[in-house]
Amino acid sequence: MKTTPAKEQHQPFVTDIQELRRRAREHMQQGAVTDAYRADRETVIRILNEVLATELVCVLRYKRHYYMATGIHAQAVAAEFLEHAKEEQGHADIVAERITQLDGEPNLNPEGLATRSHSQYVEGKSLLDMVREDLVAERIAVESYSEIIRYLGDDDPTTRRAMEKILSKEEEHADDMKKLLETLGKDERFAEQS
Repeated sequence: MKTTPAKEQHQPFVTDIQELRRRAREHMQQGAVTDAYRADRETVIRILNEVLATELVCVLRYKRHYYMATGIHAQAVAAEFLEHAKEEQGHADIVAERITQLDGEPNLNPEGLATRSHSQYVEGKSLLDMVREDLVAERIAVESYSEIIRYLGDDDPTTRRAMEKILSKEEEHADDMKKLLETLGKDERFAEQS
């Protein structure tokens, strides 16, 4: 004879609305950070400042590549560099905003920017080199942001969702750079110039 397991006891969604209201008023100066926040806030802010540095380094690298692009394919590739620079700046803005929501301070100090960043600022000598360096940087971002998302788990769903959105765009950037690399590599005239 098959027995059905006893129903699990579930707590109501909100047991005491008055208590919830009281707690909301208790530490208002903490803004969005409530007792329900389960992550280590200081660690999350540190990690987000590393992401901010990474995004700013990417903006600077893409901008340099945009201005320094030369050769037969320069116009199309430079347009891609500029688009990516703008999107990376948007990521930096998202991250800086989240840091302030967590009652932290975005570290925009240019001193130490390169050491806080996960990716490197590599200029590249040729258009092909620039694309390679951008692809390497995007791959670093994809891997480190994936790790950050796993670390956050359910402890900070808002930061996790922001990082997932950024990760999705970084994966798109990596794919764009891969396609550019393949296109440039197939052009024998260009390959001889590199």
